[in-house]
Amino acid sequence: MDLSTLSLAQLKKLQDDVAVAVFNYEKRKKAEALTAVEDAARAAGFSLKELLSSEKLTKGKIKAAPKYANPADPTQTWTGRGRKPKWVEELLASGKSLDDIAI
Repeated sequence: MDLSTLSLAQLKKLQDDVAVAVFNYEKRKKAEALTAVEDAARAAGFSLKELLSSEKLTKGKIKAAPKYANPADPTQTWTGRGRKPKWVEELLASGKSLDDIAI
């Protein structure tokens, strides 16, 4: 196609036609990709909505398992995260180590 022989109106029409063709091509390719992803999710036993939903991922915090227990009162535990409980500070001050109270 020799563009130099086209008028300005013909060039603008061609430009619009190319823009529409590019848009339709991208739309068609996205639809094909979406279908492929949905098929893969279905083959794995899920819906695409289930996989993309962040509700299950952020439903709640997972509570950390306790790592240390008070020898005098085993119901008092500490995960090792955050501020040390008073009973841990007292045991450390008395010369014991965290290894001594590890669960």
